[in-house]
Amino acid sequence: MLLFLGYSVMSKTGGSRGPGEIVVTQGQIENLAATFAKTWQRPPSNEELLGLIRDRVREEVYCREALALGLDRDDTIIRRRLRQKMEFISDDIAAQADPTDAELNAYMQSHPDRFRDEQRFTFLQIYFNPDKHGRNLARDTAKLLAQLNQSGDKADPDLLGDSFPLQTRFAVVPASEVAKQFGEKFAANLGELLPGKWQGPVDSGYGVHLVYVSDRTEARLPVLEEVHDVVRREWENEQRLEANETFFQDMLNRYTVTIESPQIADNNVNLQSGTITGAGYMMRDARK
Repeated sequence: MLLFLGYSVMSKTGGSRGPGEIVVTQGQIENLAATFAKTWQRPPSNEELLGLIRDRVREEVYCREALALGLDRDDTIIRRRLRQKMEFISDDIAAQADPTDAELNAYMQSHPDRFRDEQRFTFLQIYFNPDKHGRNLARDTAKLLAQLNQSGDKADPDLLGDSFPLQTRFAVVPASEVAKQFGEKFAANLGELLPGKWQGPVDSGYGVHLVYVSDRTEARLPVLEEVHDVVRREWENEQRLEANETFFQDMLNRYTVTIESPQIADNNVNLQSGTITGAGYMMRDARK
């Protein structure tokens, strides 16, 4: 224990601690040693641990003197870090007990758009380049469409139509992906086509297409077992956000907030329409 003789005064836990007193507790020393061991995969030697304690004292001295000089004021990095630490506290407060399946199912039912399995398509498409066909576009598509309806899904779309940067065969593709590749209008029209027949022309961002929808799965809200982890993650996130906002509003109520309105007020911007509330909240024109 000779190692700690030089710090015996600082490590005392009894008695009052004045503003000029620095105490390095046994718990802090153990944390320093544990952090060192985690980094270097071995415990620190006595000399190394003494160096860690000295550095801890140096850090404390510098921090206190910097605070006394007001060096923390208006420092963006320090303010962000302090805010982050407060949000960590808020997150700990927001920790919830495990939700029941009944709670998760009720949450899913009340937010169906977040969990709905979207419409999916399995289809073939043949592309016609309007620039290439010109005034004959309608005639050419109608002619091929008649031939295709005689052969059904046995036609090979890779051998027909004009060259196209995308594939000709799509299997179980979500409507959002179809819209991303072909455009919203094409995806909407695809949802109206009857499966089992060549139809068209269907417009896209590229031109026009003849389309054979072989299967279409309608949008549906899955059962909880299929999306349990996703629903739980969304539920926990919403609970955390609500608890954090309550935590913030409770603290905000201790303050009177005055916002000096700049020239932007002349542009009919209503800053009071924001979400800041509190015991006292007012606008004051900075020009007055």
